[in-house]
Amino acid sequence: MFIVRHSDTDYAAQLDRATTSSSLFDPTIESRAREILEGVRTRGDAALLEFTLRFDGATLNAEGIAVSRAEILAASVSAGPELRSAVTEASRNISAFSRRSRRRDWSSKNSHGGVVGEVFQPFQRVGIYIPGGTAPLVSTALMTITLAKVAGCPEIVVCTPCDKEGSISPALLFAAVQAGATEIHRLGGAQAIAAMAYGTESIRRVNKVFGPGNAYVVAAKRLLFGQIAIDLLPGPSEVLVLADDTADPRLAAADLLAQAEHGSGHERVWLVTPSLKVLKAVDKEIHRQLPTLKRREFIQRALDANGWLIQVPDLATGVALANRLAPEHCELMIRDARKWASQIRTAGALFLGDSSPTVLGDYVAGPSHTLPTGGGGASFAGLTVDQFQRRTSVIEYGRPALKKALGAVRCFAGLEGLDAHGRSADIRFL
Repeated sequence: MFIVRHSDTDYAAQLDRATTSSSLFDPTIESRAREILEGVRTRGDAALLEFTLRFDGATLNAEGIAVSRAEILAASVSAGPELRSAVTEASRNISAFSRRSRRRDWSSKNSHGGVVGEVFQPFQRVGIYIPGGTAPLVSTALMTITLAKVAGCPEIVVCTPCDKEGSISPALLFAAVQAGATEIHRLGGAQAIAAMAYGTESIRRVNKVFGPGNAYVVAAKRLLFGQIAIDLLPGPSEVLVLADDTADPRLAAADLLAQAEHGSGHERVWLVTPSLKVLKAVDKEIHRQLPTLKRREFIQRALDANGWLIQVPDLATGVALANRLAPEHCELMIRDARKWASQIRTAGALFLGDSSPTVLGDYVAGPSHTLPTGGGGASFAGLTVDQFQRRTSVIEYGRPALKKALGAVRCFAGLEGLDAHGRSADIRFL
């Protein structure tokens, strides 16, 4: 890990390194993703099968891309009581949170007496990417598909990578179906995003693509933006722990390690603290806890590349750094966490106090864990149910209301030199 102290002569330069763009904006990754997209666009299923063999090691045929009813039934039968209970518990919180976030139709009268308003309708066919890789992200199925179901989307298409045998985790299949998936396809990476966006012989195109993924998935989504609707660009996981001298180093270290274990090597973790004592203690705890973890090799790779222990002069400077980094997850292990939280304006999600580890947001608290990364939090919010809804504005004028509007309409049409615009309103009274 990188250790930075505010007394270091190159402190500012090291902070610049800590805040450099993530892998989401790697030009090499973008170029490779573009080639994959073009392959799927021009060759359809043939390209999907080729890329699945190349990247996942699985030999499929076109008929085998879709997960069969028999596989789904087998996954349901194999789901034990512990998994069923966990899925039910998480789904309850996610659904309740989503229902409160759902946009509702409204209307009112404007100054002319015309009726204006908005209607919100679910997208009819949405595509959701569930990462696979080194861990079956069962929780991601719940944190995405559930929102689509609450929004009322009738067709929910899921793509997730398979293993070399062409199999998908039964637990993930069970969770996806329970959450509301209507189709599941064994496709991963940028090629899965391309299949949902363009459509192929086996997969009809969707209206909007959702879900987190690795750097190639995010690059594909960014390249397709405008050709199809995209939710946001959630890439490799991040966490920033802002700690003062009241923080428990064991807990801070555990939370940093948890977010570094996903396995891409592009994860980013930061400890930011005014306390050199806490910084040293957290460093010691990381070295103590890491050897006990099953995925220590994945974690070590992420820490070596993007792990930071940063001492700042004071908490205010730490808050400013947090806003600069715009972390996906931001934990406040400090006095008066609620007070300081109001000053953090770019985080994807805030976790207040020692008893609110990021893992609660990952699994069961309720808000979706699909959040902006790579600095995207400065401009984007996390995934919410209203992103599965289309907004349409509605305008209804009667003749009296139209007559009141004529003067202003004529004025604007004249100023812009668009006489047909003005006539389209005037003609109704000629």
